Order: sequence, then C-alpha cells, then structure tokens
Amino acid sequence: MQVEVSRRRFLQGSVALSIIGGSVGASSIFTEEKEVIPERKKVATLCEMCVNKCAAWAVVENGILKKLDPNPLFPKSKNMLCARGDAGVHALYDPDRLKYPLIRVGEKGDGKFRRATWEEAYDAILNGTKLFKGMKQILDEEKDNRSTFGYCAGEGMGEHTFKQFMGDMIGSTNFVNHSSICLKTTTAGYALTLGAYGKADLENASYVIMAGANRAEAILTPDTMDMFKRTRGRGLKLIVLDPRYTNTAQHADKWLGIKVGTDLAFVLALTYVVIKEVLYNRDFVTKNMSHFEEYKQHILSNNYTPEWAEKITGIDAETITTIARDFMANAPKAIYYQGRRTAWSLQDFQLRRAQAIFSALGGGIDVKGGIVFGTKLPLGEHTVDVPIYNNVKQRIDKNEATFIGPNGTWIGFRNMIAEKRTPYPLRALFSYKQNPMQAVPNIGKTRKMFKNLDLVVTIDTMPSDTVMMSDVVLPECTYLEREDPVKSFGGVEPAIVLRNKVIEPLYETKALFDILKGLSHKIAKPLFEISAKYDEALKETLAEDGFDDTFEDNNFDLTLAFEHTQEEINKERVVSEYGEEAYEMLKEKGVFYPHMDKYFKQLSENEYEYYPEDKKYYTTPGGEKLDAQDTCIDEKEMAALKKNFGTKSGKVECYLTTMEENGQDPMPTWRDELYNEAPKGKFKFVTGRHAQQTQNSTANNVMLLDVMRENYIWINKSQADEKGIKYGDIVEVKSSVGKIHIKAYPTIKIIKDVVFYVHGFGQESTGLTFGYRNGASDNMIIEDTIESVFGSAAMHETLVEVRKV
Repeated sequence: MQVEVSRRRFLQGSVALSIIGGSVGASSIFTEEKEVIPERKKVATLCEMCVNKCAAWAVVENGILKKLDPNPLFPKSKNMLCARGDAGVHALYDPDRLKYPLIRVGEKGDGKFRRATWEEAYDAILNGTKLFKGMKQILDEEKDNRSTFGYCAGEGMGEHTFKQFMGDMIGSTNFVNHSSICLKTTTAGYALTLGAYGKADLENASYVIMAGANRAEAILTPDTMDMFKRTRGRGLKLIVLDPRYTNTAQHADKWLGIKVGTDLAFVLALTYVVIKEVLYNRDFVTKNMSHFEEYKQHILSNNYTPEWAEKITGIDAETITTIARDFMANAPKAIYYQGRRTAWSLQDFQLRRAQAIFSALGGGIDVKGGIVFGTKLPLGEHTVDVPIYNNVKQRIDKNEATFIGPNGTWIGFRNMIAEKRTPYPLRALFSYKQNPMQAVPNIGKTRKMFKNLDLVVTIDTMPSDTVMMSDVVLPECTYLEREDPVKSFGGVEPAIVLRNKVIEPLYETKALFDILKGLSHKIAKPLFEISAKYDEALKETLAEDGFDDTFEDNNFDLTLAFEHTQEEINKERVVSEYGEEAYEMLKEKGVFYPHMDKYFKQLSENEYEYYPEDKKYYTTPGGEKLDAQDTCIDEKEMAALKKNFGTKSGKVECYLTTMEENGQDPMPTWRDELYNEAPKGKFKFVTGRHAQQTQNSTANNVMLLDVMRENYIWINKSQADEKGIKYGDIVEVKSSVGKIHIKAYPTIKIIKDVVFYVHGFGQESTGLTFGYRNGASDNMIIEDTIESVFGSAAMHETLVEVRKV
C-alpha cells in the first residue's frame, strides 16, 4: 500500500488512497495538474464479513473500490452496514492477502512455500511432490476409498458448491463444518422440539429473556437495533442472564449474574412455577403440545423448584418466580431467546429443548412477537449429475456422539486423526473458508492432526494459521471480486439476494467456482482410472461400454458440472421461477421479492417498509384459520390456534422417543454429574464474540483493529486484588491443554470464579502483519470437551489458573 498525494489535493488538505502494484496499476507520487473525471459506478453486492449477509452498494472509481454503502432494499439488513461491513474495503486491499498459488517447500508448519502457477498447484494436488503425497497415490494406496479425503468448510455462500464438489463429485463422506463448534445443539434442540429453529421477533416482543447472548456488542444487526429502541420502558422488558455485566445488560430491566453451566436449572425452575401455578396458555397446550402431561409430571416430580435452582444458579428463588409470572403475563409476545452461540456446557442440548418448551407454554411460537418461522421464496433447481463410487466407507466419527449427521463433530473428527484411531486412514484434508487451527478447541491437537495428514489443501483469501500447516494453498478472490450463488433468505419478510462482482479479481486469485473447475480438469480422469482398477462393479461396465463412454456416460467426468458459469446458473434459477424482468431487477438492485416495486416505501430518513403488515409471514401456512368476521379475538386466543409444526407429531415435542431409544433423556433433565463448579484457586473460562471482529477471519483487518486493538482478560476485581493484578498487567492463563499470556482487565462486571476474553485474536501465522501474536487465542486453552448428543464443543467447561507474570 502506498499513499498517493497530488499537489492540488495536498494543498486542499485531502488525501486519496490507492493501491500500488498488481493489476490495479501504478503512478508517480505527483499527478498532473489537470482534473481527471473518474469513471464512477455503483454495484449491488452482498457483504461476507459476517453471517448476516447485509446488502450493500459498492462505489467504484476507475476499477478501484472506494467505499461500501448500505443498500436499503433488503428487508433483512434494512439500511444498515456495520463496522465489519465497511471494513470489507480492507479485506479486498489487505497487503497480506494471498495473491497466487503456493506449494510447500519446507517442513509442515514452518510457513515456507514457493510461488506456483495454477497448473503447478493442481499437479501437486494430484501427484504430490518430494515432500508430500498427492491424491492419485493416496487413493491408489487406499484402494479407491474416496473417504480417505476429508474436507471442511466455514459458513459462506460458496459452502454448498464446495461441499457438492468434494462430497457428491469426489465421493467423500468425511465432511465437517462449523456447526459443531457453533449452533448445532441450539438449532437441533429447537428443530426437534418446534420443527425449526425460527427467529425471535424482537421488533414486536414485549418480554425477552436473553441468556449468554450479548447482542449489543456481538452482532449489531437491524433486529438488534430494533430491540434496543424499545428497552428501558419503551415497550420491551429485557431480562439478561450472563456471568458478565455486558453492554446488553446495561440496557436490561434486570441483570442476573448466573453461574456458568447452570442455565438449564434456571429454565426448569421457571417451568415449575408456570406449571404449578397453571400460568401457561391451556388452549395452546391442548392443541399444540405433544406429551405435555408427561412433561408436567416430570417437572413436578423432580421438584425443580425455584428454591432448588437458587442453590445451583446463584439466582434467588423470588426472582425466578417473578420472572416466570411476568413472562406468562406478557405471552404470547414473550421469548426465551434461542441464542446464536456455540454449546456452553455438557447439558446444552437439553437446555435448548427446555427453552423452546418454556416459550411454547406461553403460546409464543409461530406468532407475531414470539418465535416466528415465516416462509422462503423458491428458486429454480440446477441439478448436477454425479458418479457412484462403490468403495466409499462411512464417515470416521460416526460413533463419537449419539447423533452424528452429515456435518460431523469437529472435535471428534480431529481427535481421531490426531490420536491415529480412525477405522481406516484419513490421509488428506481439503479446507475452504475455515481456519481449524484457530477455530477448534485445543490447538495442540489440531496441529497434531495436520502433521498426521499426507496432503492438506487450503482455499482461502488470507495466510491463516491453517495455511501455514498446508501443502498446497489456492488463493480465492474476496467476495467483492466474484459472483456467488444466488440465495433466498426466508422469514417474515422473505427476499432473494445476489452478490454481484464489484471488480475483477486482483493478482492471480480466482473464485471458488473457477478453482474447482480447474481442479476437476486435472484430477477427473486420473482418479477415475484408480476406480476402474479397484471397483468390481465398475469393471463390468467398463467391459461392456469401454473406458471413454463409461467415463462420460456415468458422470465420472467431473468437468461436466462446470459447463455453465456461476452467472448462467444464477440466471437460470431466478428466471425459471420469476421471469426475465425479475432477474434484471435482481441483477441491478441486488434484491428481489414479488411486488417489491409496489411494496417498498421509504417512510422517513432511515425507515423503510418492505411488506405491508397484512402481507408479512408471521405464521406458517397449514394451521387453523381465524374467522374473518371475528374482530374480538385477543392475542392469547390467536396464539392458541392449531398450528402446523414441522415435527413428527405436528406439535411441540415435549417427549422425544428417539432420544430415549438412543440412551439420552427424552425430556429436559438436570444431571448433577454433568455440572462442576470451579474448585478453590481455579476459574471457569468463558469466551465470546465482539461486533468489531468476525471469529478469527478479521484478525488482520486494520480498519477493525483500529476499533478494537487486542483482547483483555476479564477477572473479578476483588479476586484480581487478592492476586495483585492491576489493569494492563500481563497474566498467565493456564488450562490442562495449554497456556497463554494476556493483559488483564480487573472489573466488578464479572462474577467471581469466572474469567473471560474475546475470541479471534492470538494468530500465530507470520503471514499476518497485523494479527500475528496480537492478544491471545482462546482455543489455545479451551479443553476439547464435547457434549454427548451431537458431539458439539462444550466451550464453557474449561477450568483455568490465573497468575500475574
């Protein structure tokens, strides 16, 4: 990067930023005196700086992105773009970003690579080098077991494309994504109980219990802002449970400093009060809850009283009773907020089930002001024919928890490879848009996993810690340099959005679609030859039809999946459902939904209407309808209408026979043996997010580091005083799996026996100028504890010691 200053603009006191080198072009430090009229355009795009995917306008001058502005047309993001969205400019022009393919030339992990062409990189993936084996040799040695190639991906609009390529086309069953280190227990708990995860209608709720979610600091989205416009006596009563007094707690009517890992006991006690005092919506329960009588007896017979919960949670019984009564008094516009965080404890799945059932007792499901499901606008299908491989084996981690789905368990998967106890050799890992070295608890074990692999291929935009453990690195262009798959966002106000390419890819980077297309040309036939060698069923087909016809007619030619461009596929999917005019609108504006031209209105300076109130999808179709002539039905009666939940019974599931059949509790049940308090001299460690950082992906973004330079450890002030720890002191934090050094923040805003610091810092990659060893990584000390139902990482079960250095 270099700052270019013209004589005239220098005298005017303004400075223009330009990027020198690459395909952007170069110029002298002093420009001509004459004014040059820039070629200026605005391109509709979609942010990728966090999971929310806000719509934006990219302002481009002469091929250079100048700034990103919010696009008000998207109902999900309204007219908002947060600090992370603005910082997408630096994601594009980060001087440390990966610029060309790399092939390892040193020891694995030492960060020594040579620059390569794309053809050389593809050849290294197929045939290996003197330092590592390629796909061809590995697959031959494993006799055509495609599952020897593992693959992982982080959240993003290209995840499906990558997963389809590695799973359906290459043929591996061993996929892991972010779900088991993110929301798996929460989404599964709600889906199995209510039929879907749903969304909290914070804009219309009148009472919200928010536990462990720090919306005011962790995710600044429009629904966050809508909620805080109504707190502090303006229509929404907010109760916050958190070991820390956060910015969210500052907006609450009541903050409860709950003990770490005891949330389930709190919810069960609320449920006890509601059932004992018959405060629940009886009509809703009768029509919409399955096995309620069993659940009622379960709660009462286990004596889950507020007095019982007080001893566990540290929250007094009177407060628990009052909250239970107030919640039901405000129902159905009352929500026990689902959460957007990873699993906290070993009992996390049952906690989420208990939350869902408790909200349902008030009738606050599939109703305005409660948990809503809405609808999703359909997109046309684009199908790809895939081959059949007969020697593929089942995934390696299928027995690491009770239910292991297609997304796997990251800790279980990683541990099996690190500890060399897989049922068959898993020898390669393809990683896309994920940084397992910093994302998975117990970094030491993750390092062992990578060292035990024969081939590691990483597709990324930045030289992450995982890149440093790779054999071949393929540089993806940033989200601003590509068109991604068109996406439909469901909800109360559904819409279809498109991420347009803003500028051409810089350096030698490529979009994921083009990376996989190039790789398919290199590997398709050589890998098919190995299948032909070991696949007995395939040998019969070859004998009848010959090599070339079998290769093409049975879909082994992987290049056929890339006959159409991403742009052509997107157009096909939209036009087939909505026509050419809709596609043109989507392409131009980045957003489309039926009647958008009629529905969308600007109401004030920064307020918009997307759907008329009577056109919003507050309830899902298929349930009991209101009599159009009856205008006297109140909210509780409306909530009690017969619903159509997506569960097995079509109702809220209080009792899950599937769990019982697999040795898990069929109803939310507190287990003393799964809860441990911090012993004297130790602390429970908790971690969390910050709105100015996105996991570990923004660790090198100077625009965001300017807002939050590094992370500090929160420690209760009285306990810090006992240890002689003052603000800014360097302390050592040590667990059973590792230790870190970090600056201290003694405060009264965290309860005793708990310490906290934000996730996303402490990178070890020397390729990150600004992120390298900046602050501390939480996964260096978080123990690899997994809950038993879905194999999710229980990230708040780690005990640590803290001492001043």
